[in-house]
Amino acid sequence: MHQNTIETQLSINGKTLYIYFQNKYPDKPTLVFLHDSLGCVQLWRDFPEKLAEATQCNLLIYDRLGYGKSDPMPTYERPVAYLEEEATVLNELLAHLEIDQAILFGHSDGGSIALITASNYPKRVKAVICEAAHIFVEEVTLKGIREAMEAYTTTDLAVRLQKYHGDKVDMLFKAWTLTWTRADFRSWNIEKLLPGINCPLLFIQGEADEYGTLKQVYKTIDSVSGRAEHYLIPEIGHTPHKEAPELTLDAAKHFIVAL
Repeated sequence: MHQNTIETQLSINGKTLYIYFQNKYPDKPTLVFLHDSLGCVQLWRDFPEKLAEATQCNLLIYDRLGYGKSDPMPTYERPVAYLEEEATVLNELLAHLEIDQAILFGHSDGGSIALITASNYPKRVKAVICEAAHIFVEEVTLKGIREAMEAYTTTDLAVRLQKYHGDKVDMLFKAWTLTWTRADFRSWNIEKLLPGINCPLLFIQGEADEYGTLKQVYKTIDSVSGRAEHYLIPEIGHTPHKEAPELTLDAAKHFIVAL
């Protein structure tokens, strides 16, 4: 572990969350990594630290409630606005750690949380990198989720996830799949929040993303108020930072350095 590194459990809004915080560079921005629907700190592997080192930024990674080393969810039932609630938790976490120059890097659900946070709590957010984020529900997303549900019962997916989430796996998997495939969730849409994003934005997307189309990218880029750009990677799916790590790292690095 580096000097100036905190690895601990924090209570935020009554939720006990696991955080990994490197505060090595005084007065420099902090990269804040937001995982996807099945992710956690550990599943980012070494990507966050590589990007932090390459850009000389501080680093915060945390497990949302119900994931990784954080406390379990009280129930798998989520409100339609659960991602908006996660943005509120993130804002409280940033305030607790006195982070006011956050560069949010969110993947999938985490990308959506990054966008919501940048709109609703702009004072703490310096820039956003969203990777395969969702701003509305698409049929391709639901198709991918249904295939994951099938894989959960017919393959070793649950066992592989248990390595990272322990006995919380069934709860978090149901929370993701049953929320997104619920009839009332079809109306979830954060397009109205996008004009409130004034900070620079980079949207990274694999052109073969199995959970979202390029409509997510172009609608976001066209709707935000700040400078926005996109980076599309041919033949890459939903997880560019794992499928094409060097390309993703390079794109993120150039964006951050240009800030």
